[in-house]
Amino acid sequence: MPGQLYKAAAIVGAAEANEIGFLQEPATALQLHIEAIKNLSDQTGIPISKIEGVFSTGWSSELCEHLGIQPKYIDTTAVGGCSFEMHVHHAMAAIHSGIIDIALISHGENGFSARKIGGGGSGNYGRGAGIASPAHEMTMAYGLGGASSNYAHAMVRHMHRYGTTTEDFAHIAKVSRDWAMLNPRAAMYSKEKHPFGGPITVEQVEESRLIAWPLTILHCCMVADHGGAVFVVSPKVAAGLKTKPVWIAGAGESMGHANMLEMDDFTATSASVSAQAAYNMAGMGPDDMEMALIYDSFTITAAITAEMLGLAALGEGHTLWKDGHAAPGGKFPINTNGGGLSFNHSGMYGMPLLIEGYRQLSGTAEDGVNGDPGKQTSARTCVINGTGGTLSTTSTLVLIADD
Repeated sequence: MPGQLYKAAAIVGAAEANEIGFLQEPATALQLHIEAIKNLSDQTGIPISKIEGVFSTGWSSELCEHLGIQPKYIDTTAVGGCSFEMHVHHAMAAIHSGIIDIALISHGENGFSARKIGGGGSGNYGRGAGIASPAHEMTMAYGLGGASSNYAHAMVRHMHRYGTTTEDFAHIAKVSRDWAMLNPRAAMYSKEKHPFGGPITVEQVEESRLIAWPLTILHCCMVADHGGAVFVVSPKVAAGLKTKPVWIAGAGESMGHANMLEMDDFTATSASVSAQAAYNMAGMGPDDMEMALIYDSFTITAAITAEMLGLAALGEGHTLWKDGHAAPGGKFPINTNGGGLSFNHSGMYGMPLLIEGYRQLSGTAEDGVNGDPGKQTSARTCVINGTGGTLSTTSTLVLIADD
């Protein structure tokens, strides 16, 4: 039986900044935010002045000032790449409680442009504390430095426990690229768009440049520019719009740790908890899902998460890709935009998951702009899972198409 918040709100539009990916002309994070919000307003017909709640990873007050609005509700949850799925959960609750009817969830991040114009920044943990957090300083002694080295540990543990191989995970990168080649907005759409774009093979993934053993560069996401925004609204507002609603049937969130050294099991994340909460709210389960959009900062992230979502048995997440089920034309499509591996990953990838979920279930994933023939699936249900930190925080959504 569905929970109280089942279909309490809907996503009614999803838009991106004018240009995304590896931009020739650098963009600021704020520019990416504002372009996406303007495009979203134009798409849905909802005036910016009607926005009542603003949700972002720390940008909400500044966005309100630039948009010239004074919202009733402000949320600045920032726990990594799953923050935007959490924003949907929080907006849904605020709408159900009657506080607001129209919520904006926005993200802009210039992961690529920041290299040219600065502003990438580093942590500041107080006078005399240096630029590294105490947690980072401690983990470095155990070989946990940047993101790649952390996720490399997770892959090694999975290989040791379940007998998987790097070749198994390479199929995830290959299938993600297959989807990206159906998406003109994907950074790796073609060799004409990017020198390293176009088709790749499992062998090429295996033989590409080593980053942190056993991760080669094609097991890792890119760092590009992306701006995106979605509207979450009440059923009353959704009924009066020109765009199709995609209903939020379930939502959940959880965390396992902050410091990876405190992680109980490198092959299991809190997505099992957040997913169960989302399934319970929806009155559904993994067998009811027809597609998935899974955070793929690295190939191992996607494989482990598929297992945590109940889409595959423990140790067998990679088989969804290896056996062709997740690929274009497969029976269970996954990451139909190309994912963080081949579409775009600005640093926090949760917003593209929301945008692609809306496009697929609203039937707008293949419209001459958002996709080539073959990108649009027939799925009516979708599970979305974001991951933040080093496999630390998770948030899961169950979305369903309008009747």
